[in-house]
Amino acid sequence: MNVGVILMAYGSPDRLSDVPDYYADIRGGRPIRPELLGELVERYRRLGIDDGDDPSPLNAVTEKTRSALECALGWPVYTGMRHWAPRIATAVERALEGGAELLVGVVLAPHWSTLSIAKYRALFDEAVADRVQTSFVDRWGTNPGLVRLLADRVRDSLEDGERHVVFTAHSLPARILDEGDPYRDELLETAAQVAGTAGVGVGEWSFSFQSESATGEPWLAPDILDHLADLSSSGVKRVLVCPVGFVSDHLEIRWDLDVEAAERALELGMELTRIDMPNAHPDFVDVLAGIAQRAAAPVLVP
Repeated sequence: MNVGVILMAYGSPDRLSDVPDYYADIRGGRPIRPELLGELVERYRRLGIDDGDDPSPLNAVTEKTRSALECALGWPVYTGMRHWAPRIATAVERALEGGAELLVGVVLAPHWSTLSIAKYRALFDEAVADRVQTSFVDRWGTNPGLVRLLADRVRDSLEDGERHVVFTAHSLPARILDEGDPYRDELLETAAQVAGTAGVGVGEWSFSFQSESATGEPWLAPDILDHLADLSSSGVKRVLVCPVGFVSDHLEIRWDLDVEAAERALELGMELTRIDMPNAHPDFVDVLAGIAQRAAAPVLVP
């Protein structure tokens, strides 16, 4: 049976001139304030995106991961973006045109939520439209390989001295808790497993959220900028950030952590570092390959 993998990601604008359309897509066509749009354009500019012919360094990470995963699996792997090109539907069509009889869907986000993975799955299922067999990976936040990989990075980063470890993930509207969404619980479980595997004791780590959007409603807290202030007040001077909700160096890492959180720590007289993101590292690609193979196995082996 011919297998195709649809590797899904949020997406990022390729050029500065794409930023307005990109955020319009995220916001479902709702207008964004001009001053906020200007700030976003400047953030992408500072991260190396321009209007030239070179590909976005943010999307390049996803392409490297896709290419390496394809080599590791020996199956065709197609990138499908939720908010940019190539779209998930485009990736599905390319896979079907390539002769895929089984499509495995994997999202580059380990934890399930109605506002994240469920959205990807809906787009995936809509594009497939029951034309071939499918296997979709809903969650993989406690995958042993992922936990070991992150724990190794935490352990390596602690070699130069004691630090309080702060695990982070993208915040979502707090109303998901009233709806029984498991997102926060899954994140805390991943953080606890990584901390335990890395030998970080209770009281030596904490959890916070980041990248909250200005929607006018409460979001999951504490935000990392507030959390850093609380840690500083309790006497913490050195912090290591482990973004367990992310796997790549995208805007939420390179701006929200490397710029905003780092500046906040500096204001507080704290030293802040973070782990290296998995990106397209061979160990991470092996994790993804194992996830895809296990998802396909029930269909390939009756």
